[in-house]
Amino acid sequence: MAGERYRLQVTERLLLGSPESRRLRKQGVVPGVLYGTGSARPIAISERDLRAALTGASGLHAVLDVVVEGQSAAHPSIVKEYQRDPIRGHVRHVDLQEVRLDQPIHAAIQVHLIGVEDAPGVREGGVMSQPTTEINVEALPMEVPESIEVDVSGMEMGDTLRLESVTAIEGVTFLDDPHELVIATITAPMREEDLEAAIDELAGDEGDEQAPEGAAEEPEGGEAVSGDDGEPGTTPG
Repeated sequence: MAGERYRLQVTERLLLGSPESRRLRKQGVVPGVLYGTGSARPIAISERDLRAALTGASGLHAVLDVVVEGQSAAHPSIVKEYQRDPIRGHVRHVDLQEVRLDQPIHAAIQVHLIGVEDAPGVREGGVMSQPTTEINVEALPMEVPESIEVDVSGMEMGDTLRLESVTAIEGVTFLDDPHELVIATITAPMREEDLEAAIDELAGDEGDEQAPEGAAEEPEGGEAVSGDDGEPGTTPG
């Protein structure tokens, strides 16, 4: 379970815009917004403090006690959305949402498969697939788990594991369709002869493709036609 709270000191951002955001990032500060009931407050957070808060046992589902500089009141909040630098991986922007600790929230949590190598179907040469990597849940802010582990060590060849077979977590409600959501499957590997047949069939289909009869020919007289850039061609006078 999450059950972890982290005190996070922030400052209000008085200057907005991209140039100011870039300046903050160069100083190791992450621009963000704190959303409350009917309000949105631009804030700035130390990148180091934010990273420490979001890399604990609760991960991105930690409850953050946000304290604005110059004030004493704490605002229990969760991460609503964040952006990472595609190269360095640093958080570039973060949106925090104030929450009430006595009211449930919705969250998406990661699904981790355990016991894959012990599954009889895998030992027989089957291929384990995981179509679903996260599920949607409802729980109190302090009860949202960082992730859920699903034991697949008993799966046989051809088995399909759906959400309905996942052990329930106390205080957590699964929101996805339990009968439809597939968590994991084990399928037999394609035999070499079947693979070759599939490749031959594909090659045959490609060879049968021919230009359709009556295809338009290039216009005579050097008339221009519309190009890929979307510019219209000229028309005869």
